[in-house]
Order: sequence, then structure tokens, then C-alpha cells
Amino acid sequence: MPNNILDQIINKRIKDIDEEKKKTSIKSINESIEKNTSYIDFKKKIVDNSQKEKISIIAEVKKASPSAGIIIEDYNPLDIAKIYNKNKATCLSVLTEPNFFHGKMIDIQTIKKEIKLPILCKDFFIDKFQVPWSKSFGADAILIILAGLNDDLAYELYEEALKLNMSVIVEVHTVEEAKKALNFDQALIGINNRNLKTLETEINTTYDIHNVLINHKGPLISESGLKTKDELLEINKKTNIKTFLIGESLLKNLDKNSIFSIL
Repeated sequence: MPNNILDQIINKRIKDIDEEKKKTSIKSINESIEKNTSYIDFKKKIVDNSQKEKISIIAEVKKASPSAGIIIEDYNPLDIAKIYNKNKATCLSVLTEPNFFHGKMIDIQTIKKEIKLPILCKDFFIDKFQVPWSKSFGADAILIILAGLNDDLAYELYEEALKLNMSVIVEVHTVEEAKKALNFDQALIGINNRNLKTLETEINTTYDIHNVLINHKGPLISESGLKTKDELLEINKKTNIKTFLIGESLLKNLDKNSIFSIL
């Protein structure tokens, strides 16, 4: 039996993707990609903000998580995306993992039809097939979680995304992972304050790791456990990180969230 939540999610995702590959041909995926005109450069939007010394918020669209359970009962991803767009979110992160986060790939397509913001497909990428598959629904970026992958597979996913002109966030939680992440020189690097094996959150993770990544040429992102505008400003002051991926604290107070006033 898997001894942590990340293993459980990945083991289930491997089975799900094997089933999806039986139903969905690469030919049909490529045809969908060719027809899609909604793509936006995810990384460029964040880099442009960073060069102007502006804060970026990647606002997360999700119904549930293993740590929080159901966050929004009456879940409508497009309605959430509209609120984020109105509040000038830089990019969106859309959860598409179905079993633990109650997400669907079609949610990206639904949002993209009405909202002109770059979208990260927030999923557990364990197979190269998922990269074009996510792009066929309108995703502009993928997530590579180093804690859940061997080095060869991580690099295979990265290369496939670059080949498809997609942006990549390489996510790390430890100093060892951060050192490996430096090999992905065209990626954004996300420091996840949440340990995906135990689900515990520690904001100091960003402080502990950012020094290892100081020479990475792309922007760094602080992810998870961020609750207030003051926390973001404090992290920015101490680390010069200007990009933040925020989910739960935005979702629990969608209508009037003071975090957006930082933009």
C-alpha cells in the first residue's frame, strides 16, 4: 500500500491515464491542438510582470483537495475564473485531477471559451501523453512535481512541453529537489510550502529553498499556505519572489479578497 498521499494520487493517476490512452488517439489530440486558437504565453506574462517589478498571482480553480476536503460545494469553475479575471489575476491554475481534487480536463476548455488568461493544467503528470492531451483542451502550461517522478520522466515531460510551446512549472519542496530543478533552465520553478507526502504546510519552506534557486534565470513561485497580502509582501521583501500560486484562501473568500489589492 502507498505510504503517503502523493503515492496514492500518482498510483491512481497511472491507472486513469492508461484508460484514457485507450479512448483518445494522438491523432485526435493533434487535430484539437491545431484547431485551438486560445493559447497564451503563460511564462511570458509572469516574466513581463517580474521585469516591471510587479507582483503576479496565479489564482487556483478547484473544488476540493486532500488537505481541505470539499472547498466549494456549488462548484462552477467558469464563475470562479470570472471573479479572478475581474480581480486582475495574472494567470489561472485549474485542477484537473478527478479523484482527489474533483477536477476535469474539460474545465480548462470551458474557462478558455470566455476568459483570456493563461492556464496552468494543475495535475499529476506521469505520462508524456498528458502533455499534448492537456494542450488539446487549451492548457498553456503544465506542472512537473519532482517529488513524484524519476529524473528521466521529469525531463521527458519537460522536453515534450517545450516542443509543444507550453510553459512549465517545475515544483520542488526540498533543497535536493531545488538543486535538480536548476537543470530545467527554461522552466518557472515553484516552491511548494506544502509537503505533498504529509500535507503539512510550512511557509518557511520558501525561505529555506529560495537561496538554492537564486541563480535560476526564470521567475520563482511561492505556492500553498499563503493567506494574507502581508505574507506575500513579507516573502517578496525577504526573497524578491514576485509570483504566488494561491488557491484555498482565495476560494474561501471569493467575493472580497484583500490579497488581490496587491496587484
